[in-house]
Amino acid sequence: MTIKMVEDAPAAGRKRERRRLTRPVPMEGDNGVFSQTWFPIALSSEVAQGQVIGRDFLDGKVVVFRGENGRVTVASAYCPHVGADLSVGAVVGNHIQCAFHRWEFDQEGWVARTGVGDPPPPAACLYVFPSQERFGIVWAFNGDEPLWDLFDFEFPDAELEFRPFKTDVYTCDPWIFAANTPDIQHIKAVHGIRFKMPDPHDAVEWDPYGFRMRVEAIHQQGEDLDWNVGIRGTSTFIQEGSVDGWWMGVAAGFACPRPGTHVVYLAIAVKKGDGTAEGDRLVDERLTFGAELLARTAREDKPILDTIHYMPGALTRGDTSLARWLDIVRNYPRAHPSRDFIN
Repeated sequence: MTIKMVEDAPAAGRKRERRRLTRPVPMEGDNGVFSQTWFPIALSSEVAQGQVIGRDFLDGKVVVFRGENGRVTVASAYCPHVGADLSVGAVVGNHIQCAFHRWEFDQEGWVARTGVGDPPPPAACLYVFPSQERFGIVWAFNGDEPLWDLFDFEFPDAELEFRPFKTDVYTCDPWIFAANTPDIQHIKAVHGIRFKMPDPHDAVEWDPYGFRMRVEAIHQQGEDLDWNVGIRGTSTFIQEGSVDGWWMGVAAGFACPRPGTHVVYLAIAVKKGDGTAEGDRLVDERLTFGAELLARTAREDKPILDTIHYMPGALTRGDTSLARWLDIVRNYPRAHPSRDFIN
């Protein structure tokens, strides 16, 4: 897109005109569709073996259950028999059982048996979302097939220690929080980060679904940062690199429990210790530091994002990366294949 830059001009003789806006960015749920992206649904710790929980998702409701085999399934919440909520049901082996008439559904969403033994109608099923369990977080993709996979850190997951947690609800769409990452003005003004390099617009590596960029900076409390950060889709965030010389990663996702709201799921990652008491202490200290740093950042953003009326308008040169990412969001694939199941 072409950005019309705002230049300084003398106040005398200037005319106050209608607010200048760029092309609008679709909100989640506009025209009944949502971004085809990975959304976090729950912390892994919230779904024990043999447990089922309910979650609001998109414009409806899903269940998350873990079978005896340890596998987590994310499926539409309403039984296709007469619509009972499966979140008040039970996990039986690897099936989810409806509390009302004891119908059971397998992990692919098909009826395994009915309570009284009647043959189930052939089309009776749940909608099962493509899902992954990574970083201590359960993720679901809005679509029949994922368009892309979740990101990887530069070190294998098996070599890392994770501390996952989630925030309170924010009253704006998930992509609006994601937009903070390419918003260089926001990074400087809100979080007090001072770059040790020119603004990194020319160093951003773009792909059809997002970007990565290298940032060398000083954080507001003097932390020395050498980070690679990025966004994929409209709802996933990665950050990895050194903080004062030691490696830290952040995997984050922006859930969509309802249009116009989101919850941030985060996992701090550090390298595992050497098995000694001192090594364990250092790992815990670094995980705590990372969690506090991210919680502080989230607190700084919350009052802004809870009240924002996000409408890109008079952008400047400092918004070069933000403008390009907003174009990705404008053209991002949207769908809602679960609509008839989760409502």
